[in-house]
Amino acid sequence: MFRLREVLSRLPRARTAVLSLVALVAACGPVSLASNRSAGAATAPLSVTWMPSYAAPDTPAKYNKVGVLKVGPSSARNVLVLEPGTSAGSAYFVPLAKWIVSKTPGWQVWSVERRENLLEDESELNLFKKGNATATELFDYYLGYLKDPQITHHVQMIPNSTVEFAKNWGMNVAVQDLHTVIGVAKRLGGKVVLGGHSLGGTVVTAYATWDFNGKPGADQLAGLVYIDGASAPTPQALGSSGAPAPMTAALASQELQALDAPSVSPWLSFGGIAAPFAGLFEATGSAAALLDPTAPSLGQTSGLLPADIVPPVRVSNIGQYGFAQNVATSPPALEAAQAHLGTGVTSKGPIHGWNGAGALTPITRFASMFSGSGVNNADGTEWYFPQRLTDDTAAVADGNANPAQSVLDVRSTMGHHLPHGLLLYAFAAHLGGPGVLTATKILAQQSGIPTSHLTLVDEHTTYAHNDPAGAYPNNVFFSHLVPFLKKVDG
Repeated sequence: MFRLREVLSRLPRARTAVLSLVALVAACGPVSLASNRSAGAATAPLSVTWMPSYAAPDTPAKYNKVGVLKVGPSSARNVLVLEPGTSAGSAYFVPLAKWIVSKTPGWQVWSVERRENLLEDESELNLFKKGNATATELFDYYLGYLKDPQITHHVQMIPNSTVEFAKNWGMNVAVQDLHTVIGVAKRLGGKVVLGGHSLGGTVVTAYATWDFNGKPGADQLAGLVYIDGASAPTPQALGSSGAPAPMTAALASQELQALDAPSVSPWLSFGGIAAPFAGLFEATGSAAALLDPTAPSLGQTSGLLPADIVPPVRVSNIGQYGFAQNVATSPPALEAAQAHLGTGVTSKGPIHGWNGAGALTPITRFASMFSGSGVNNADGTEWYFPQRLTDDTAAVADGNANPAQSVLDVRSTMGHHLPHGLLLYAFAAHLGGPGVLTATKILAQQSGIPTSHLTLVDEHTTYAHNDPAGAYPNNVFFSHLVPFLKKVDG
């Protein structure tokens, strides 16, 4: 028997990054593409619609695609496009999207599935979600084999050297893929609003201020939505020498050189954990918590989980899942993975469950977001998140030109040319904090967008990073989003 860190020490490791949204969710390292094992279901699940997209440098044609999970009536002409945050997948927004379309006639919600998710092997997760595999089979396929060599049916690792092309998947690729999605949405003839959570908020600013042949991306949009994430404004825009400065050209060059080294993974590494193990913990843990909640947790006794997320008492699948990601019990380093899921592990055993009293986000809803319940071939995590995309975010700078942009092929230079009629909604939760609102106000001021077009809500003292998408049935973010979309629709 051996621990995950011992397995990972034998694999190429990317540079350590600050734990971001879904710190247990989806660190990245290649796995084979999904096999076609899933059986039919009585009711058709949601599935990702893939469309041809930008031809990224050196990328095989089969990966030059972008996907969306479409929620809502196909007859609806207005579209809210949502960009997930770091290491989050399209299913993350599905419960929220279903709620939105139930309250906003005439709207669809399209949740973006980035191209890197084409690398995921969802085969056993599909089977488990349809009731055709047990929780043990699910765990063994993705993780159990690491300790038991007798398990021969399991996910297959692919060397990082075979996906070197993903080192080019930076902000330009993300924006071009969004351009594909928004172009399709525009053809429906209605209004299009672009929103993003966490790092997805930076992608929103990058797109809105991107120079598309002399016109900003925002010309295609009626509104922007920032969910606890936005790009950092320049010190000049803030009028403060203490503000975070954009990345310098020299540092951008260093980042590119470091990433280009043959031994370096294309994928972001969380806390030194290489791909895809953090994502596998989240995908399997959330699915087991949702679909087999009372069974004793296999993860707890596996010896693979970090010690600080292992409860001191024997817990069920839902008890382990809640302990790892609840604000009251999860370690501070994982704040980007957290939500207010309730009181904590139940007091009674021998197998302790979860006490959800006082939750902002019901734990079953949270587990549904990340497992992709009711979604085929996708979950709410991104097992592979490009290091290059993380590096490029520092050059966006509220759409103001800076030296790093030419190095990184970032063209977010139209920050002073957004349409005056654009509506903006920014919601600050714990991780992004009031800076999300500051960046949004500056973005509007640069282009002369009137303050009456801004909806700014600060809940950073009460909402954890993932509560805006998960809180139910009372949700401050949602309560402002619905009237915002109705205002957009005019």
